Amino acid sequence: MLLSLHINNYVLIDELRLVLPNGFSVITGETGAGKSILLGALALLTGKRADSKTIFPEAKKCIVEAVFDIENLCIEDFFSTHDIDFDGKECIIRREITSAGKSRAFVNDTPVSLTTLRTLTSTLVDIHSQHQNLMMGDERFLLRVLEGYADNASRFSDYQRDYQAWTLCTKELKALEEEAAHHANEAEYMQFQLAQLDEARLKKDELEELEEEQEKLAHSEEIKEALYHVSTHLTSEQTNILGALRIDAHQLGSITAFFPQAAALEERVESARIELEDIASEAEDLAESLDFNPQRLLEVEERLALIYGLLKKHHKTTVAELIAYSDELRSKLSRVENLDDLIAAKLKEMETAYTTMLQSAKRLTAGRKEAAQVLTQRMLQFTTVLGMPAARLEMRFTEKAPSTYGQDEISLLFSANDGLKLQNVADIASGGEIARLMLALKAAVAEHQALPTIIFDEIDTGVSGRMADAMAQVMDAMSKHCQVLCITHLPQIAAAGSTHFKVYKEAKEGITQTRITRLTDEARQHEIATMLSGHAVTEAAISNAQELLHAAQQN
Repeated sequence: MLLSLHINNYVLIDELRLVLPNGFSVITGETGAGKSILLGALALLTGKRADSKTIFPEAKKCIVEAVFDIENLCIEDFFSTHDIDFDGKECIIRREITSAGKSRAFVNDTPVSLTTLRTLTSTLVDIHSQHQNLMMGDERFLLRVLEGYADNASRFSDYQRDYQAWTLCTKELKALEEEAAHHANEAEYMQFQLAQLDEARLKKDELEELEEEQEKLAHSEEIKEALYHVSTHLTSEQTNILGALRIDAHQLGSITAFFPQAAALEERVESARIELEDIASEAEDLAESLDFNPQRLLEVEERLALIYGLLKKHHKTTVAELIAYSDELRSKLSRVENLDDLIAAKLKEMETAYTTMLQSAKRLTAGRKEAAQVLTQRMLQFTTVLGMPAARLEMRFTEKAPSTYGQDEISLLFSANDGLKLQNVADIASGGEIARLMLALKAAVAEHQALPTIIFDEIDTGVSGRMADAMAQVMDAMSKHCQVLCITHLPQIAAAGSTHFKVYKEAKEGITQTRITRLTDEARQHEIATMLSGHAVTEAAISNAQELLHAAQQN
């Protein structure tokens, strides 16, 4: 239930605070007084598009704020899911629009997205405007109505789950079939590539080892010559480096008795001699172990050429990458070999999922059909009150391919008079008939569902006289189940409300502003008389207004 509304700097409203009671309230006012402005402000709270042009002249920011009673709505999960404070009693929704065009939305002072705002307000308020009457022929609108009326939430949830499982299987099967078709053309080439790589018998560190061996083999003569030169230089009689060091060590040893410091020098010279003697020996051994082997060099170079060729062919930089690629090819070929089995298994899984989905769809349809029968019967009771006693209604179900919302194609068929064939309501119903049908629909739904607040924006367009009385009677009946606000031009409906608000314009300091006030009994009588006779209120109009108000009180 909408408890209060505060509007600041919106179009022609500089400041408005409105407290709304439960029951049936009516809002009247001359054409152009600003009733649509009031609805526009409310629409902002339901997530409609914001426009900086709607801000009051010279104001920097527009604010629309509403307080809702949510005590019996069972929507705590929504607040928990979106991490919004919840006290179980009231909810404050605020929308702000700046002159720069920026828009922000808040629920209990927590910033929320417009999607979140729309989701919440769809459970709090239903704004019914004239254009919504056209939705009587809209299949998606009828489906949404039936889902709520049928209490089909669990069935719809089951269907959604099974539909998603089936569509996922379908996508996966298609992907497998496309993969099979793609790999069928590549399998032979992948097999050739793998055979070539397997034949190469690659080893992870082989390239580095071969490159090192190639360098050694290619320069074996130079290496051998250098090693022999070192060994010979250290040991030959011509240079006799080792012999000279042995003599030096002996000389130093001979003076240690009377010059102790020479002992350390003797030890170091002897150590150097031993190290050089070891170097000479090792260099000689290495030189003798080396042989120029042109055959091995040829083998290494051929092996390197093979590896370099494979690296270039497969756009790799290391042997490890080639080995990984061969493993990848082997895995792909293994999958190609198993694709037929995978496709067969997935096809079976998809068929099972399809059967399960169809069963869920049938249960969903059964619930909808049952609800449709009850709903149309209740609507017919209201259409009788609304002056169409011979009306007939039928929600016709046609099976279609499975979709997100089931297998049902729904159309509302209507006949206003006996003997006429049932046809789609959008094709044959007049504006007045559609307005009454929509009211009957909303009235039936209001009895069944928790519709906290419903706002009718001139739903009475196209009707008058006795039909206006009937519509007022239906809206008053609806107000026993929910809060009803009706913007109307008809005095019969205005008289039926338990509370009456008037929208009007006034000029203040050269600026025209929209105001709204709750009428007293006397002011209300005058307003209804004005609606009956125009600006020149006659005694007859006042008398007629009194009769309308008295009749409404009796009902």
